[in-house]
Amino acid sequence: MKNTQAYYDNIKEKFAEERDLRLKYRPEGTAQYTSEFTGVLSKYAMDPYAGEISPRESINDTVECLFIGGGFSALLTSARLRERGVESIRIVERGADVGGTWYWNRYPGVACDVVSYDYLPLLDEMDYVPIDHYAKGREILAHCQSIAKKYNLYELAVFQTTVTSTVWNEEEEMWHLTTDRDDHMKARFVICANGTLSKPKLARIKGLNTFKGKSFHTSKWDYEYTGDDLSKLEDKVVGIIGTGATAVQAVPGLGASSKELYVFQRTPSSIDIREDWPTDPNWARRLKPGWQAKRRALALQGPTLTEQMAMRNASSGAESREEKIRRQENGNIDYMMRIHRRIEQEVKDPETADALKPWYMFMCKRPCFHNDYLPTYNRPNVHLIDTHGKGITEITAKGPLFDGKQYELDLLIYATGFEVQKTGIYNQIVGKGGLDLNDKYSEGVRTLLGVHSRGYPNLFIMGGYQASFQFNLTYILQMQGDHIAECINHARKHGHKTIDATQESEEWWVQEVIANRGKTTRNEDCTPGYYNFEGEYQRRQDGNYNGGVTKYLEHMENVRSNMTENFVFT
Repeated sequence: MKNTQAYYDNIKEKFAEERDLRLKYRPEGTAQYTSEFTGVLSKYAMDPYAGEISPRESINDTVECLFIGGGFSALLTSARLRERGVESIRIVERGADVGGTWYWNRYPGVACDVVSYDYLPLLDEMDYVPIDHYAKGREILAHCQSIAKKYNLYELAVFQTTVTSTVWNEEEEMWHLTTDRDDHMKARFVICANGTLSKPKLARIKGLNTFKGKSFHTSKWDYEYTGDDLSKLEDKVVGIIGTGATAVQAVPGLGASSKELYVFQRTPSSIDIREDWPTDPNWARRLKPGWQAKRRALALQGPTLTEQMAMRNASSGAESREEKIRRQENGNIDYMMRIHRRIEQEVKDPETADALKPWYMFMCKRPCFHNDYLPTYNRPNVHLIDTHGKGITEITAKGPLFDGKQYELDLLIYATGFEVQKTGIYNQIVGKGGLDLNDKYSEGVRTLLGVHSRGYPNLFIMGGYQASFQFNLTYILQMQGDHIAECINHARKHGHKTIDATQESEEWWVQEVIANRGKTTRNEDCTPGYYNFEGEYQRRQDGNYNGGVTKYLEHMENVRSNMTENFVFT
């Protein structure tokens, strides 16, 4: 039986009520979080995987290419630079090894939500086939390390070091970088490869510092306390604040191992099925060299989700704009109601099941995929504490206090996510004329392709705003890495010292981003989250390029084909 429009309108009203509830409780938006882990909060910044920082002499030297960050962005671009004959490459990384996201996030159950044969990059070059359909964190970290070894990236790499300033010296036409280890490095080319979700954050909660038990952020998991297999938690009462993508993966293991587990929820995630299985060795054995490149090329031949929607709109040309939007919204609601029905089937207690239902459009918040998260709430030792959009607002020496009830814990885990950064994280970037990049962006992000920003010669940005966004992030990072390597190669081959975007090319791209940002109120209608800056106002250019990945790749190729029109060289 087909649902009436009144059915969909009622659900949209429920979505709006839940959004408004969240905004009422925390109107301060992104300011509700802190990522400044100093003083009593400094323990949340310590690296549990490396121990004490290894002493070393300060570095005062010059390299040709310097990467800020050691994750996939740096590894992929470095590989392409090596293939083009660039020898002097340095990675400066805050952690004690390469890996980026996969170095820091080692919580139990950590895995990738994208099929491993698509997510893990350079599989052809590394002659490697992932062991499972969805790769686990340990395998991904090992893959990062293998790439670094193959391309000889450890030789000049500097670990346990944070870049604190990156300043353009106009006379030398070089970047000068300082670090928290009293280094003063120079580099011809600098690639900001620090990722968009790299700096852990905590919610600003009254009494956060007063808890007397053990506590840590999920990106700094303390296995010494929990045990590698979480067996040390069998006599512990554990609490976890947050129910986003990280918690969805960690909760099943915690529920199976803890004496008691309390999950403190502000807004539930949408949980869909993730079918996983070991890689078929016969399939892997039959793969021919270049199989991943062909797989990716084949995927590009098919339309992306954005392009599919555009085609559907074109095919229904008789519809008005309002009718098209209504049809898309109704389809979205149908999907979310299927998510609701799965919750009802998986979770035995009706009250708990109702609390786990997400009331917002699909993709308002990051979608999650897990087969064991929902059934975990059927365990007698697992308790969902639904705060109905309010969140935990007070913590005492014993643990969280909510609605007049004290939750006494041995361990409190913060699954509160990461700051969404435009470019710099711990780093001040100063370009021509002494202009801080944050000051330039204060009137709106301005880039070419999300990679170059005029006035910052030889600086390249990866994974930033105004680039195309794909759920398979490594694919876009690979395309950006190829582009950056080609730009640097062009400059080197032609004897240029610097490459900088022209004013015209930057303005063209800003307008392209604005033109493709959509014309709906979707961002404002969504429940608050990091996708929409916790409900804060967002300028149209301060986001991703939404024209589709195929079009984005065409733009990149066209820019490279017309170097002298799009860039100023010296």
